[in-house]
Amino acid sequence: MVPSEDAAPPLDVDQILADPGVRIVVCCGAGGVGKTTTAAALALRAAEQHGRRTVVLTIDPARRLAQSLGLTELDNTPRQVKGIDVESSGGQLHAMMLDMKRTFDDVVLQHTDPAKAAEIFANPFYQAMSSTFAGTQEYMAMEKLGQLHARGEWDLIVVDTPPSRSALDFLDAPARLSRFLDGRMLRLLLAPARSGGRSMFSLVTASFGMFSKVVQKVIGAQLLTDLSGFVAALDSMFGGFRQRAEQTYRILQARETAFLLVAAPEPDAVREAAYFAGRLGAERMPLAGLVLNRVHRPAVPDLSAADSLAAAERLAGAGGHERTAEVLRAHATLAEQAAREERVAARFTEAFPAVPAVSVTAQPADVHDVDGLRTIGEAISRH
Repeated sequence: MVPSEDAAPPLDVDQILADPGVRIVVCCGAGGVGKTTTAAALALRAAEQHGRRTVVLTIDPARRLAQSLGLTELDNTPRQVKGIDVESSGGQLHAMMLDMKRTFDDVVLQHTDPAKAAEIFANPFYQAMSSTFAGTQEYMAMEKLGQLHARGEWDLIVVDTPPSRSALDFLDAPARLSRFLDGRMLRLLLAPARSGGRSMFSLVTASFGMFSKVVQKVIGAQLLTDLSGFVAALDSMFGGFRQRAEQTYRILQARETAFLLVAAPEPDAVREAAYFAGRLGAERMPLAGLVLNRVHRPAVPDLSAADSLAAAERLAGAGGHERTAEVLRAHATLAEQAAREERVAARFTEAFPAVPAVSVTAQPADVHDVDGLRTIGEAISRH
């Protein structure tokens, strides 16, 4: 057995998925641990087994989710997944992938008039910020989650986050936005828009003297002008941005949200999971449990690696049992790997003994279809 199951209470995933009081499940963890697959499997199980109208939102740029769900494309609009077994349960499954620029555009269109929106879209600073600016993806993920939640069309929203350090940005987005909005430089940039509409370039040249020359030298006069126009155009929207982000942050702290850490029995992945668990506790966000993926288990767990190797040596010495000796050596290798994984997993369970956990046996092949997702969902739900 893996210590994550011995030292911690078992994680009852089906109880979470079936609970009508849980409306959001956030899957988070390091990259390459099966987080996207886990999110899709949970969403599928919620729809098929528990009859919930479910949407899964991925912020991971990989296309594996779309392929696993049999969709030819996955974009910023929830698309219903066909061909799943919901006839008896009455559930539904939708899937989508965050398009941060499209989400930003939708926010602008929703909160400004068409002329102002056209001015914002044409601004070079907006074009850069909405596509590549650091932190925009995470903030727009918060926007999209808030939009999905507000629409009330789904019983359950399953969120697949980026690798955990980026997912921490997902949690930090409201506070970071507030710091940006309250910053001294931004107040200076907003001053012309709030006091008569003079351009930033004119205001800076008239009032800031040497300061303006330094700023222009560092970021360039044109960029300064573009930034001024961007800030002035968005001035009326800033309060709404902050309010919605903080509202979504409160939703993530509420009982209707369940965070699931996803990890593999590898040092880096477990370290990331432990770091994230600490952050969730500090932020008073509801951590439901740990899903430990890709765990290896020997077929005969009571046969130790040492005993297996010793038996293989005896058979090799006796001669005529080469095939059996090879099997024993292979078992010894797997038993050693399982023991090593137990030690790694114990680092998390010893640090967070109260966090429920479930381990999922490593699959012989990558998941690439709905049947594979069902298998993963069943494995996660065993407790």
